[in-house]
Amino acid sequence: MDGSSAEVAKVKRAKTVLTVAAISGSLRRASANAGLIRAAAKMCEESIPGLQIDHVDISDLPLLNTDLEDVDGNAFPAAVEEFRDRVRGADCFLFASPEYNYSISGPLKNALDWGSRPPNVWADRAGAIVSASGKSGGKRSAYHIRQVGVFLDIHFINKPEGFVSAHHPQSKFNGDGNLIDPETGELLRKILLSLRAFALRLIHGNDSAANSGQGS
Repeated sequence: MDGSSAEVAKVKRAKTVLTVAAISGSLRRASANAGLIRAAAKMCEESIPGLQIDHVDISDLPLLNTDLEDVDGNAFPAAVEEFRDRVRGADCFLFASPEYNYSISGPLKNALDWGSRPPNVWADRAGAIVSASGKSGGKRSAYHIRQVGVFLDIHFINKPEGFVSAHHPQSKFNGDGNLIDPETGELLRKILLSLRAFALRLIHGNDSAANSGQGS
C-alpha cells in the first residue's frame, strides 16, 4: 500500500460518522419521496448516531449529453461537477424514488447516468432504496435501480425492503409531503440501521484487504 492509500484507510477507520448521499427521484415540491429523505435526516440527527444525511438535489442537472463534456471527457457542466463531488464524497447512498411507468423515474436515471461517466463516482459503496409510490409501493422501480446498480458497482442492502404505498389504504404523508405514519417511520429506521451496518462492513472489509498486502 502506498502512503496515500494508507492515509485514506486510516481516515476511514477513524471515521465515526458516515455521510449518506440521499437522492429523491421526484422533483415535485411536495414529493413524498423527498419527505422520506427529510424524515431520514431528522431520524439520524435525533436517534441514529453514526449517520448523517446529505440531501443531494438533482433538479439542476441537465439531461445527459456527452457533448457537454470536454474533448477529453474530464470536465462537466458546473451542476454536474457539484453533483459528482457530493456523490464521490459520500460513504453510502439512499435512493428515494417513485415508480414511473413500471420503472425508474427520469430524473433519477439521469443522475445515475451522470455519476457513471468516467470516472464512475458510485462504485464500491453501500446503498439502500425506499419508494413511496402507488399501490405497488414502487417495487418495479426499486428492482430496476438494483439492476443499474450492478453496473455502477453499488452494493445494496437486501433487507428490509422499503416499499411504501403512499396513499393506500390511507395517506402516509401530509399535504407538504412530510411523513406522518409511524409504521413507515419504523420501517425507514430499520433500513437506515441496516445501511449503516452494511456500509461499515464494506469500509472495514476493504481496509482489511488493503492492509493484508496480498498480491496477484
